[in-house]
Amino acid sequence: MARNVQVNEVASPSFYTDREWARIKAREIEESSHQRKLFCVMMLLIVITCVMTYLVYYFVLRSHDFELKYAFDKTSSTYGFQSGLQLSDTADSFASDLCVTNGDVNLTSLNLSAFEGALFDLNDHEVVYAKDIFSPRSPASLTKVMTALVALKYGNEDDIITVTETALDIEYGSSVCDIKVGDHISLKQLIYGLLIASGNDAAMMIAEHVGGSVDGFVEMMNQEALALGATGTHFNNPHGLTDPQHYTTAYDMYLIFKEAMKYDRFMDIISRKNYYAEYTREDGSAVAVTWESTNHYFTGESSIPENVIIYGGKTGTTEDAGACLALLSKDIYGNPYISIILHSETKENLYPEMNQILSLIEN
Repeated sequence: MARNVQVNEVASPSFYTDREWARIKAREIEESSHQRKLFCVMMLLIVITCVMTYLVYYFVLRSHDFELKYAFDKTSSTYGFQSGLQLSDTADSFASDLCVTNGDVNLTSLNLSAFEGALFDLNDHEVVYAKDIFSPRSPASLTKVMTALVALKYGNEDDIITVTETALDIEYGSSVCDIKVGDHISLKQLIYGLLIASGNDAAMMIAEHVGGSVDGFVEMMNQEALALGATGTHFNNPHGLTDPQHYTTAYDMYLIFKEAMKYDRFMDIISRKNYYAEYTREDGSAVAVTWESTNHYFTGESSIPENVIIYGGKTGTTEDAGACLALLSKDIYGNPYISIILHSETKENLYPEMNQILSLIEN
C-alpha cells in the first residue's frame, strides 16, 4: 500500500541518512532561534538607549533652560533669568555689580530742566536719582568715552600714526586738536587729545588706525555697546557730531563709562586739567602743544559742591544734543559715583544742574 507524504516535509538528500538529516535540521532551527533572540536583545538595547537619552535631556539639560525675562534684574539667580535654583548653586548674576532700575528714581527731589539725569552709587550698586534715563538721545562728545574704550581695548598706545586726510573729514568749526596731515603722533597722545581737548580730528585718526577704517571702527563701537548691554545705543561716527542714527541713553552712558574706568589710562586722562604733547610734522619739525580740559569744574568756571570731590569726566555739546556731561565723583570717604546729564539747554545750566544731582551724594 502506498505511503502518504506530507507536502511540507523535505526529504533528506540521498547522501544523508534520516537520522543525520534530522540532526542538521535541529541545528538550523536552534541557530534560527538564537538569531531571533539576539535581534530582540539588540532592539531592547536600542529602546533603552533612546529612553535614557530623552530622560537625560529632559531632566538634566532642559531643566536648565529658563526664559529670558528681565535684563539686568539682579534679583534673579543668573542674568535675566528666573529659576528655582538656590543662590548657592549659581554664579554671580551679570548685573550683580550694576546699578539697576526700571524707571525714574527720586524724581521729585530735584528740579532739572535737562532731558535726562542720573546718579549711580558704584559701591552700593544703587540708582540714587534717575530722570528718563532710557530714552535715546544724541550724546555729542560723550561718544568719545566709547571711542577711547575701544582704542584702549584693541589698540597699541605706542603706535606712531601718520595723520591722513581722514582727520579733516569733520564738521567745520567743531572742536579739534589741530593736528595736520602728515603729522607723526602716537595713539596714546591722540587718546589724550580725544578726551581732554575733545578733538574730533583725533577721533577720526584713532578710528582709522584701530579699526582699519572709520566704518570698521564704528562697527567695533556698536559691538562693544551690545556686549555691555547698552541696547539703547547706536553709533554712526567716533566723535559724536549730529547724525540721526547716532544716539545713546543716560543709562547706557553709565554702562560705557563704568567699563572705561577699568583702564588706568582712561582714569589718568579724565583726571587731568591739561596735557602737554610733543610730536613731529611731516617735514620732521617738532610740535609742542598743551591741550586744555573742556570740563568747567577743572577750568574754574563752575564751583564744586561741598563735600564732593570731582575726579573727572567727559563733556559734550552740539545744538541737537544740548550740553552733556558724564562725571566720576567721590564723597569725602572716597566712595565713587557716576553722574550723567543729557541735553541741558546750555552750558550755563549744565553745571548748576549737575550740582543739584551731586547734592544727593550722602556724606
